[in-house]
Amino acid sequence: MAKVCQVSGKKQNSAKHIRHRHSGAWKFRAPKKNRVQRPNLQVVTIKTPTGSVRLTVAASVLKSQEMASVICGLKPIPKAWLKKPDYNV
Repeated sequence: MAKVCQVSGKKQNSAKHIRHRHSGAWKFRAPKKNRVQRPNLQVVTIKTPTGSVRLTVAASVLKSQEMASVICGLKPIPKAWLKKPDYNV
């Protein structure tokens, strides 16, 4: 399974890990290594009148007001969330 949020489409981001070295000379500069920043994905089960739906959702999306209203049942689940996820990674 690809590490992508099914609701917002968040996926991994590449960044540099820079170790701080307390030296001033150019030949002693801090090394910069590649690293990957991944979203905090959680598996959520939402109950619907027709059954239950499992979604892989980022934690930042779980805290949103829209997601809270869908989980409580105040709003129906958007049809875009019910589609099979498309992982264009």
